[in-house]
Amino acid sequence: MNESSTVVKPQVATGTALNRFYQTIWRWHFYAGLFVIPFMLILGITGIIYLFKPQLDNAMYHNLLFVQPSGSLLPYTEQVQVAQSAYPEAIVTKFMPNPAANRSAEVVVATETQKLAVFVDPYTGQLLGTRDEERNLQAIARKIHGDLLIGNWGDYLIELAACWALVLLATGIYLWLPRRRLALLGTLIPRLWSKNKRIFWRDLHAVPGFYGVLLIGFLLITGLPWTGFWGDTFAQVWGRFPEQMWEDVPQSTVVTGSLNQADMLFVPWAAEQMPMPKSAPVTLVSDVSTQSAGADAGEVFNQVVALAISEGAPPGFSIAFPADETGVYTASAFPNDPTQEVTMHMDQYSGQMLASVGWKDYGLVPKVVEMGVSIHMGKYFGLANQLIMLFAALVTILLSITGTVLWWQRRPKGVGLIGAPALPPYVQHWRVPLVLIAISGLIFPLVGLSLVIVLLFDYLLLSRIPALRRLLG
Repeated sequence: MNESSTVVKPQVATGTALNRFYQTIWRWHFYAGLFVIPFMLILGITGIIYLFKPQLDNAMYHNLLFVQPSGSLLPYTEQVQVAQSAYPEAIVTKFMPNPAANRSAEVVVATETQKLAVFVDPYTGQLLGTRDEERNLQAIARKIHGDLLIGNWGDYLIELAACWALVLLATGIYLWLPRRRLALLGTLIPRLWSKNKRIFWRDLHAVPGFYGVLLIGFLLITGLPWTGFWGDTFAQVWGRFPEQMWEDVPQSTVVTGSLNQADMLFVPWAAEQMPMPKSAPVTLVSDVSTQSAGADAGEVFNQVVALAISEGAPPGFSIAFPADETGVYTASAFPNDPTQEVTMHMDQYSGQMLASVGWKDYGLVPKVVEMGVSIHMGKYFGLANQLIMLFAALVTILLSITGTVLWWQRRPKGVGLIGAPALPPYVQHWRVPLVLIAISGLIFPLVGLSLVIVLLFDYLLLSRIPALRRLLG
């Protein structure tokens, strides 16, 4: 009898400790889901739209994108002039030569109220039509995906949600692990035939989550380099190039990443910290007319496009126009294969190459980031890549919906607004979570700060103010 007791008691104590830890993890999973779910729904839906941008563009703007090849191409300056003539008050900001023989050229112009893509037949000079670059489906989806249409604060919220989603995935895997013995049903195979609604929704949440956890984690991690706080800091550390690469050209205080916008990426992440060189203005002889100077500028632009092509810019590259008298032409592209990426800066007066960066110049970390971004966007493996990322996005949406249903079903009646899982007893068993918070704070400062805030709220307010505990449950 005594021997039995000595054997049983440690098991009961261990089980109690494990139960307390399980309650702690369950509570963090609940809090993480409560915050993350709305953002994951938004990211999943907008991500799917932008994932299939090539197919959507071809279907929605077929008459603008495709032409019938006929003869030789017009000079690039003439193609740009077609758009400039149609919008004489606008400023030409970008030009994309036709990426294939049956494709149109694209000229982006900025008016006082909008940014338009003007499509031109590169063989005939015919104006094919325009597209609002800020108010089309794919651009809006990308902007929502990046900053929720509210600028920097939206960017920070997306970053915070992505970091919390990593916490959600980690705690979810722990909760998914069988507590007694491994069984196929409920862990690897969902019991969708069950008449018990809780089992049905629990399995529809847990099992797809297990199969999709690595892909969702991949999407979250590869998206973080583009965020405003963590991503900028990460780029400052890992996205720099040796100073001697452009020590012979005058540099501005502006970096190449300034050409990127929330609704349109122009340069790769790896080139964002690349310093923008300066063009050296030429002194024109007094008797040179404005017309001849303009002709010279047009010829330089033709040379710039030709130089970009000869230096390996892949089909689909774009050229950004100089912003002022010392600005430069910048050629860049987002090819499906990141090893073909190249970013070039050329003098606006002479057409001379001032600086060029490509895959061979990237360090190991930028190469990993660029490969991850290409896969994240569904580009590297073509349609197969898109379908894999589509699966990850659909699982994200499914987890958000089923998580909400589970919360609603399990929420105790009459216990407050949110019905959070109860605080586990014995505060000293928070040592492991506190270590996790410290590690998270070092890697992701925003999530570390938010975790500290929630922890303080949990223990300094919620556990000490009965009225607040009753309100929130």
